Amino acid sequence: MLKKTFRADLLLLIAAFIWGTGFVAQRSGMQYVGPMTFTGLRFLLGGIVLLPVLGHQHIYKLGEKNESGNLFWWSCLAGAMLFCGAALQQIGLVTTEAGKAGFITGLYVVIVALIGIFLGHKIGLGVWAGIALAVLGMYLLSVKESLTIAKGDMFVLGGAFFWAVHVQLLGYITKRVNPLSLACIQFFACGAISMCVAMFTEEITFTNIRLGWLPIFYGGAMSVGIAFSLQAVSQRTCPPAHAAIIMSFEAVFAAIAGGIVLHEMLSGRDIVGCGLMLAGMLAVQLIPLMRKKR
Repeated sequence: MLKKTFRADLLLLIAAFIWGTGFVAQRSGMQYVGPMTFTGLRFLLGGIVLLPVLGHQHIYKLGEKNESGNLFWWSCLAGAMLFCGAALQQIGLVTTEAGKAGFITGLYVVIVALIGIFLGHKIGLGVWAGIALAVLGMYLLSVKESLTIAKGDMFVLGGAFFWAVHVQLLGYITKRVNPLSLACIQFFACGAISMCVAMFTEEITFTNIRLGWLPIFYGGAMSVGIAFSLQAVSQRTCPPAHAAIIMSFEAVFAAIAGGIVLHEMLSGRDIVGCGLMLAGMLAVQLIPLMRKKR
């Protein structure tokens, strides 16, 4: 059992590393293509990578779900929410550092908790404390002395809201359909919507796509296709508390990768803000699990 848990933790840590460093790829890729083109190619490639996993899912013992006739439409709806989150994040990354974007995106776990209030879920004082820490961290990280927030940060925060809606939607849909079938179709739906928007808003050339193939490949095949597959496999045996902690390190990996690859520097104020946001994200995820265990 311990061996299986360790293996699941390691796979999830690899997925978090890929997602975190994926912010660098997303930012680097826009030297060659526009944000909608990058998002479209990224998710279409991720869907293609997921196809063989979907075809051989019995190898991973993922189990079967009863797929309703509405699988396609549920998946398209999920893909539309995924598009909104990914597109806003990608637009924000035009001007926002990869490290900052990683931490701001991580706020989706806090937003999920807030959405739960409107769905009738009870939230304890510990979770409220985590939300307060995350909000304070966001203030230190993004709000300037003139009490203005950077435009790119606002786009990434808007994307985090749609990530949260997407998570809530998946929580409802995955109880009814095969999760890998859902993921594959929603990736293709998100990619198709993005490319349609890109055709009317951006210049798409094969030369630029060829020049930016490496960040596009990493952002699609690795960050979308492979990392999702690792998450799907690992979370079958990874304890929820372990998963909450490990997945939060996506933001840390984004900050480290941004500093090493893109030479992005965080000020002392930014570092304190990142620390508070990480503490808040962990509190929002772990405190309910600890209470449930008791």
